[in-house]
Amino acid sequence: MTANRNNTYTFQAPFGKILAFRENGILKAKNIRYAYSERFKKPIAVQSSDSEIIFPEKTPVCPQNISPLLEKMIGKTNLDDFEVDESPQYISIFRPENFNENEKFSVIVWIHGGSYEIGCGDLPTADPRDWVKEHNVIIVTVSYRLGVFGFLGGNEDKPANLGLFDLIEALKWIKNNIASFGGDSENITLFGQSSGGDAIAHLMISGGTENLFKRVIIHSAPLGLRKNRQKMSAEFLENTRMFNNKSDVLEIIENYKNNAPSFLKYGLKAAMPFGTQYSFPPLCNEDEAEERWKQKAKEVDVLIGLNDEETAFYLKASDTINKYFPAKIINKAIRTTTEIIYGKPAADFAENFSKAGGNVYLFRIYPRFKFSNYFLGAHAIDLPFIFGNESAWKNAGILKNIPWKYIDENGKKLRKLWTEFAKSGKISDDSERPEILEISKV
Repeated sequence: MTANRNNTYTFQAPFGKILAFRENGILKAKNIRYAYSERFKKPIAVQSSDSEIIFPEKTPVCPQNISPLLEKMIGKTNLDDFEVDESPQYISIFRPENFNENEKFSVIVWIHGGSYEIGCGDLPTADPRDWVKEHNVIIVTVSYRLGVFGFLGGNEDKPANLGLFDLIEALKWIKNNIASFGGDSENITLFGQSSGGDAIAHLMISGGTENLFKRVIIHSAPLGLRKNRQKMSAEFLENTRMFNNKSDVLEIIENYKNNAPSFLKYGLKAAMPFGTQYSFPPLCNEDEAEERWKQKAKEVDVLIGLNDEETAFYLKASDTINKYFPAKIINKAIRTTTEIIYGKPAADFAENFSKAGGNVYLFRIYPRFKFSNYFLGAHAIDLPFIFGNESAWKNAGILKNIPWKYIDENGKKLRKLWTEFAKSGKISDDSERPEILEISKV
């Protein structure tokens, strides 16, 4: 690492010379392109360079529709301020500024959620600086293809699972280069929420991921939606058959928006039209998945769980539902759908993994608010506790009437526990628990 006068640092990695910026005790190497791709093609790893590599100032994001629900519940994402790029394969690396040459930092790789159709790795609501500074870890954020561009396919013209292939290329890059940033390439933990957690579960059983990570932290993965998606995906693919590498990107995005209501006939699965597709590389057949996870039991440590009322994020936020249904009915629907989509699948995953000899913890986040808040343990309520960054969450509907002090105090304890797991694969019985958390070894 070479220090420069203007608060920049240059890391010499196998990939090349990478410039990082010092920001309040953090070194951030931003927007490193790990791969590139043409539309509907597999990613190609970027080759190393002998010269200093220049990266874009604005974070590139995959083309996507802005979600009014997301902005209502989490606050303005400012995605309009990002650079739209159909090849959004970038990572950013955050590490403590102070570095002991004899020390190796544990590495946590953040894979964002967003139903496989919205988001990117560098949203302000998932800024990991607090975590990095508090616990001396490296956190890497990853962006990858989404929606029609990354998670819909099934033929030669439009291969399936392109977003998964992007993530695999990112993990290869991290494995091969993170030591140059002071990271421990033998202690890499994947951490994802929502579809990011679902992606991690499937990376565990994807071809080409052997020895790329040691542990996983899976938050709020909708594993209850993973099965029997073939008919819906085939119909969705048929509806996009007219698009090719010359089609207008805005037309592709608009097509999805117009067709989304037609998938309501598929029930709960319609809540996530895009997703991983079994029987296409790098995944196995659907009926082989559970056995593949069991085979990974002695290779990967798992921390998996959910928020107590996940679907409150959607059901309580709906003006139409609140207008026509009493609270008693809505609350029952929230409890039932949370268990179907998130709760039972997480518990079953943990139990099967444990029976196969795996090291697994199961958790549930239930903020016991002493305040008037409508969303309790809703989907994404865990993110401000995990990442902090008060300014990014100041307009979030899910945090209405909750003092930031409550989030900050519980968040620091939660980050400490998750760091303990990332570093050792264990959570001690003596470690202090935040009051929002229930956790047990399975």
